[in-house]
Amino acid sequence: MMKKLAVITVIVTGTVLLPSTASAQYKTKDAPEAAPRTEVQTILDQADSSETPVVITLEQALKIALSENVSVQVADMEIERTGFAKKGAYAALFPQIDASGAYQRTIKKQVMYMDFDMSSLGGMMGGAGEGGDTELPDGVEIPDGVEIPETGKESSDNGGGLEVGRWNTYSAGVSAAMPLVNAQLWKSIRISGLDVELAVEKARSSRLETVTQVKNAYFATLLAKEAFSVYKDVYENAVSNYEETKKKFDAEKVSELELLRAKTTVANAIPNVYNAESSIILALWQLKAILGVDLDMNLDIAGKLGDYADQMYYEIHQHDSVSLDHNTTMKQLAIQSEMLAQSIKLQKYANIPSLALAFNFSINAMTNDFNFSSYRWTPHSYVALSLNIPIFAGGKRYQAIRQAKNQYQQVQLQTDNTERQLKIAIRQSLTTMETNMKSYYSAQDAVAMAEKGYSIAEKAYQVGRSTLIELNDAQLALTQARLAEYQAIYNFVVAKAQLEQTLGQDFIE
Repeated sequence: MMKKLAVITVIVTGTVLLPSTASAQYKTKDAPEAAPRTEVQTILDQADSSETPVVITLEQALKIALSENVSVQVADMEIERTGFAKKGAYAALFPQIDASGAYQRTIKKQVMYMDFDMSSLGGMMGGAGEGGDTELPDGVEIPDGVEIPETGKESSDNGGGLEVGRWNTYSAGVSAAMPLVNAQLWKSIRISGLDVELAVEKARSSRLETVTQVKNAYFATLLAKEAFSVYKDVYENAVSNYEETKKKFDAEKVSELELLRAKTTVANAIPNVYNAESSIILALWQLKAILGVDLDMNLDIAGKLGDYADQMYYEIHQHDSVSLDHNTTMKQLAIQSEMLAQSIKLQKYANIPSLALAFNFSINAMTNDFNFSSYRWTPHSYVALSLNIPIFAGGKRYQAIRQAKNQYQQVQLQTDNTERQLKIAIRQSLTTMETNMKSYYSAQDAVAMAEKGYSIAEKAYQVGRSTLIELNDAQLALTQARLAEYQAIYNFVVAKAQLEQTLGQDFIE
């Protein structure tokens, strides 16, 4: 009665103190950080080449999973990707320098028209166009790049105009620009940093999920082994009883019906053994799949479920001040909430003027030939400050602020609802642990009584004071009691693993 009262007190205390800011730090002993690659590879190489199974512990299984599991590797790559994105955001603070070069070949020159008679000008030149030797009258100069058409030709070709430009144009330049005052850019960099934090937390969530899956698969394999052991004992007892019945039948102490019942009991025990053996193989495959290794790798696991039974009552007391401070879902929502809060400021900063600095240098050359050594290159450069003052955008910026606030409110509602659901999950895990703890103690007593009952029934059957039916009933009671005992342990450790994941205990520094 005192034990039951203590357990209930622990659970009530744990649920009341859920939102407390307890300073206790949780770190599960059997959930370490990823092991060095060489250590994991050594285990995998041995399992891949050894003819006998390589037995691994739960801790080693967790190390392999944290190194080889695909979801963990993808989460780590996502952290790396967001890191690249953050560095790319910082690059916007530095000058953006670009070089350019261009070549242009004129197909048809532009024509310029002037308010005087071009034919008379052409006549004065004596038909001298580009490269001609006739001198112009005093005060008349031909602009560079302007060709004087031959007499009478301008009327038919250019309508009395002058062709302007040259056939080849070359240009090259360097430009640079950088922001001096840009509040939106600074805030976007802050959001990029939060994006990296969110990726790190998601990677931690992936690790917590992987650890829980490994534990569940590991415990399921142990349960399958315990079930196989139970059914194997049932089969061996059935064979032993059949041999005893056969001796009695040969001595004409029992009827043929009794012998047939003994044979039937043996036959009924065989499928259970095969099924239990298949369950072990399937459970090991499931564990290997979660570990991220080859399914044909020769691995086995160590330990028994009974090894985890000694600490069942003790583990209940480890959660007497549970808190959601380290829950990965709540942390992700907190980061998302902060990102949306920064996004609201980002949209507001769109109304703030921005200042930028720009520089440009270019050189140009225009020619009619390809004699590069005689080209005249014309340089051009400038430095500029540009001020951008937002005035009116049709309400676009205002609506963007309202949209960001709406998203922020959605996350706040999701956070409140998620916290309630997680509190329910914690209470459910604690209740399941308590129920299976009591079931285990009850199953222990049932196993002890069933073993004693089977021993009495077996001796009574040997001396002829009981029937095979009574012996089979005693065997059935013993089998059910043993399976119930192992099932209670399995349910407890699975609920404990789920509780640890909910509390985020495995990777707290």
